[in-house]
Amino acid sequence: MARRTRTRHLIELGGLVQKAGLVDLADDDHATLYGAMLELAAKARDENAGDVLALWKRRGKRAFDAEAEGAGNG
Repeated sequence: MARRTRTRHLIELGGLVQKAGLVDLADDDHATLYGAMLELAAKARDENAGDVLALWKRRGKRAFDAEAEGAGNG
């Protein structure tokens, strides 16, 4: 059961990478995607992590909300 839950979680995270447009932007290159994610993690650690994470969370919530509104109007 724990393995199934972990697998579902990883699939959902991959979906977010796709949804954000990173797969197309990086031309589906795994090294580029991994490097970009490492850069984001380093930025969050080096800068005021709380501020950066809060900004990313607000942007993500707005995007999810906009998507939900768009789905409701179709």
